[in-house]
Amino acid sequence: MSSQNSASGLADPGLLEKIDKLFACKVGEYVDLPQLVVVGDQSSGKSSVLEALTNLPFPRESTLCTRFATQITFRRSPETTVAASVIPSSESSEDHQKTARDWKKEDLQQLDSSTFASIMEEVNGIMEFKADSYGVQSQFSNDVLRLEISGPNQEHLSVIDVPGLFQRHKEGVTTKADIELVKRMVYGYMNNPRSVMLTVIPANVDIATQGILEKAEEFDSEGNRTLGVLTKPDLVDRGAEHNVVNLITDREHPLRLGWHLLRNAGQSELANSIASRQQAERDFFNTVAPWNELARDKVGINSFRSKLQEVLSDHIRREFPKVKTEISRRLKASTQALRDLGTKRQTPTEQYQYLIGISMEFQKVVVDALATNYGRHEMFKDLPSLRLVTAAVNRSETMATMFAKDGHTYHFADEAKAAEDASSDIDVDLGDLFESNAAPDQSVTTSVRQYRSRTAIDDLLPSTSDVAKPRRGKTFDWLRRVYRESRGYEIGTVNPTLLASIMKEQARKWGDIALGYIADIIVLTHTFIEDLLREICPTRRVRDGILSLLMDQLCTKYKAAIKHVVFLLSVDRDGTPSTLNHYFNDTLQKCRQKRLHNRIQSKTVSDCTHGEVVRTSDLYQHEHMGNEEHTIQDLHDVLESYYKVSRKTFVDNLRKQVGDHFLISGPDTPLTLFSPAFVSKLTHEELEEAVGEDRQLKRRRADLEKETKDLEEAMKILR
Repeated sequence: MSSQNSASGLADPGLLEKIDKLFACKVGEYVDLPQLVVVGDQSSGKSSVLEALTNLPFPRESTLCTRFATQITFRRSPETTVAASVIPSSESSEDHQKTARDWKKEDLQQLDSSTFASIMEEVNGIMEFKADSYGVQSQFSNDVLRLEISGPNQEHLSVIDVPGLFQRHKEGVTTKADIELVKRMVYGYMNNPRSVMLTVIPANVDIATQGILEKAEEFDSEGNRTLGVLTKPDLVDRGAEHNVVNLITDREHPLRLGWHLLRNAGQSELANSIASRQQAERDFFNTVAPWNELARDKVGINSFRSKLQEVLSDHIRREFPKVKTEISRRLKASTQALRDLGTKRQTPTEQYQYLIGISMEFQKVVVDALATNYGRHEMFKDLPSLRLVTAAVNRSETMATMFAKDGHTYHFADEAKAAEDASSDIDVDLGDLFESNAAPDQSVTTSVRQYRSRTAIDDLLPSTSDVAKPRRGKTFDWLRRVYRESRGYEIGTVNPTLLASIMKEQARKWGDIALGYIADIIVLTHTFIEDLLREICPTRRVRDGILSLLMDQLCTKYKAAIKHVVFLLSVDRDGTPSTLNHYFNDTLQKCRQKRLHNRIQSKTVSDCTHGEVVRTSDLYQHEHMGNEEHTIQDLHDVLESYYKVSRKTFVDNLRKQVGDHFLISGPDTPLTLFSPAFVSKLTHEELEEAVGEDRQLKRRRADLEKETKDLEEAMKILR
């Protein structure tokens, strides 16, 4: 818009220049910016209003009115240039967006009617006109043509021309879908709270039939940004002029910003110069009644520009602080969203660096977790599952308690009961003993598991059964039966293999308890790994990708731990009984001494001056028993002594070797797997599959990078 036609220009040049620069750096894609938008029905005279306002020769030879929005930006610069580009719709495909952004016309010296028509024709081939479900192509596009006109005589102004609304489709030209598409497009611009709407209505129609005015009032209920423009006064029927006059003078349907009357150039005047057309308009409003009786600030393009200057100045001053605030807020949001995506990982180098960074963070937390340094990270407070050592120690204690209370099949007889059992009738049918005492009571059981496993490792965990409580009062019956079933020609001794046999039976529940314990430690370890990855990985896809890389080797380590439990069972429970631990002899001697003490306790003479004494005859009498009873009692004491030694050894080995060394604190545990050394051995294909960005994420990152860059540029403009 040339300043020679507007001495004062439109609005505050400084603010307009900043708004113009904001449009130039594409900030309008993210934040509503103050702008002029010209709206109206088809054939309402919009093009004539734009021509008069911008002094641009809009093409008129097309049989179809505007097919897309056109953003026209004027700016003052030392040189005269014209540039055209296409802003693709955000809903269009990536390929189309690239094609549209690549199309540009720059450094044009002028925008005459032929150049303008040529640009419009070329743009029609670039823009996306989508087809409906029946394959019928739309005649309208959501893409935007951007025209930037610079020159020493230009005033800063940005105006949007949108397609005219229409109510009926034209067979072979437009469709019902086109009607709705144009409505959505136009209403979208009108709904922008920072758009000043130039609502164009022909003066020769009944204003009550104009839906565009009703829609403007809906979007702008306070009327702060709706300026009514009446066109074609020369076509008003004789006698109906008073209706137009009533609108212009606010006697009917008043608008806060008022109405303005413009004369359109007639068909025969289109070839005339802009100056001659403006002169024809002045002559019309000066000579033709009743228009020559209207206030001069209500008619004609020159007074219209002055009115726009006033409206735009007020509007921009009111909205500009809000724009600054919104841009700042949007920049913070986009920066945070970009940060939430994590480090860029589109090339192998970026992927290595990204994954190494995560692995280093992972190992830092592992070190603190193993040192129980829970104050170092807030996540230890929020996620109890990360307190792995504490959970493992607690679980080890319950395991040791379970072994002590429920690990044996038969309760060892107390000494009084042992004497009673040893002197009982031994003439018992072996078959009856076998049937009645072979299986422990299953009515009371204890679970060997405390933690639920997760689906990912369910299949590799050992199957276990709940264990029954130890049987009471049947210990010597069981030992007699086993002894009778296995004795040979020994005199005063037992079959050397008998201890191994009864030890295996007495420790039969060790397998379930030990495997249940190690299954729980595996679950605790795997839960720690999963939850820690969930905390330090920015997205589920990255976490799942890392777990996928780790899973095979994690399972190998878990299986190795389970295998070592089986090995310990084969040695301590199923192997040949042997020990160098002096605790075995100490315990055995104590058992024998306690048994002797209990037998002679009732024969003790306590009133002797030498203290408690026992007559030798009483000692002899109570020591007398049969060979079998003696052997079974001795077998009981040996089993009890050896079982206690073996149980303590097995429990310690189970915790230290498997629970700790294999799974938690050893040099090659599952916790040490995810490390920079592990990452360095991955192939490019494994990296891409695990942490590479998918197409959607790449597009999201590119959009956020562009948005952040544009908004940062906008903040520089606003400073």
